[in-house]
Amino acid sequence: MKIRMLCMGEVRDKKIADAISVYTKRLPHYFPFSMDCLRDVKTTKGTTQQRQKEMEGEKFLAEIAPADFVVLLDERGKEFSSREFADFISRKSLDLPRNLILVIGGPYGFSQAVYSRADMLISLSRMTFPHELVRLFLAEQLYRAASINAGEPYHHD
Repeated sequence: MKIRMLCMGEVRDKKIADAISVYTKRLPHYFPFSMDCLRDVKTTKGTTQQRQKEMEGEKFLAEIAPADFVVLLDERGKEFSSREFADFISRKSLDLPRNLILVIGGPYGFSQAVYSRADMLISLSRMTFPHELVRLFLAEQLYRAASINAGEPYHHD
């Protein structure tokens, strides 16, 4: 199984980008991993939030294969402790023949088409975070899960 983090747009804050890089560079030691940032959609002053979500959704869906297991990061999703998330990753590594795609939406969330394609929603918190920080939090939690599953001392209960 390959884990792929799929995001909309680039991280503009260099400090956040550097922090994300710390974790994403460590992850291939544990499992095949990529973080793919799609180009922001071109909007005009008249583009509605709904239309922006639809355009982003088309780009996301074009990146997802039929056999991929798609997880959306959404505040209404299932919440995990770090150990539960590690167990989820471990179970998926045994169950999935292809990719686990973790999708982080743009500033307005996901289109209905993307929600319809999702296999699961997970939440880092019921709070709303900037999508750039969600990338950092998710990358760190993936690294934490990998270290838990490898029996390494990174995580402390």
